[in-house]
Amino acid sequence: MSDTPNPVFQIQRVYLKEASLEQPNSPAILLEQEQPTVDIQLGVNASTVADGVYEVVVTATVQTKIKDRTVFLVEASQAGIFEIRNLPPEQMGPIMGIACPQIVYPYLRSNVSDLIQRGGFPPVHLSEINFQAMFEQQQAAQTEETPAVQ
Repeated sequence: MSDTPNPVFQIQRVYLKEASLEQPNSPAILLEQEQPTVDIQLGVNASTVADGVYEVVVTATVQTKIKDRTVFLVEASQAGIFEIRNLPPEQMGPIMGIACPQIVYPYLRSNVSDLIQRGGFPPVHLSEINFQAMFEQQQAAQTEETPAVQ
C-alpha cells in the first residue's frame, strides 16, 4: 500500500457570479436596418478560496455595434468552486486553466444566450472554445514576457 493520498477533483458548485445587459442607444438603434458587428472577449481567472478549494471564473463580454454606436453590451461571469487535492504542482495549472473552464463554460454560453434573447435580440451563440490551446498560448506569452535569468 502506498502512503500517497488519492487525488481529489470534485465540483462543489457552478454558479452565475455576475451578469449585466446594457442597451445605451435603445430604442432608436433598434430601428436601424444595418447589420451590427459583434465583438466577443473571453477570460479565465482562478483563485484560492480555502485550502484545496478553488474558484475558477470564466468571463465573456459580448458587444454589438452599428458604426460606432453600441446596440448592446453583455458582460457575464460564470464561476465554479472545485475541491482539488493531492495533485502534483505541475498539474495544477492545466487543471485550473483547462479542465475547470471546460466544465464552467457551457453554463456561461447558455446564460449569455438567454440574457441576449431576454433583451429582445436574436441569440448570439458563443462558439466552442479549445481551452487547452488558450492555456498553451497564455503560457507561451508569459514565457516570452519573462526574460531568462543569467
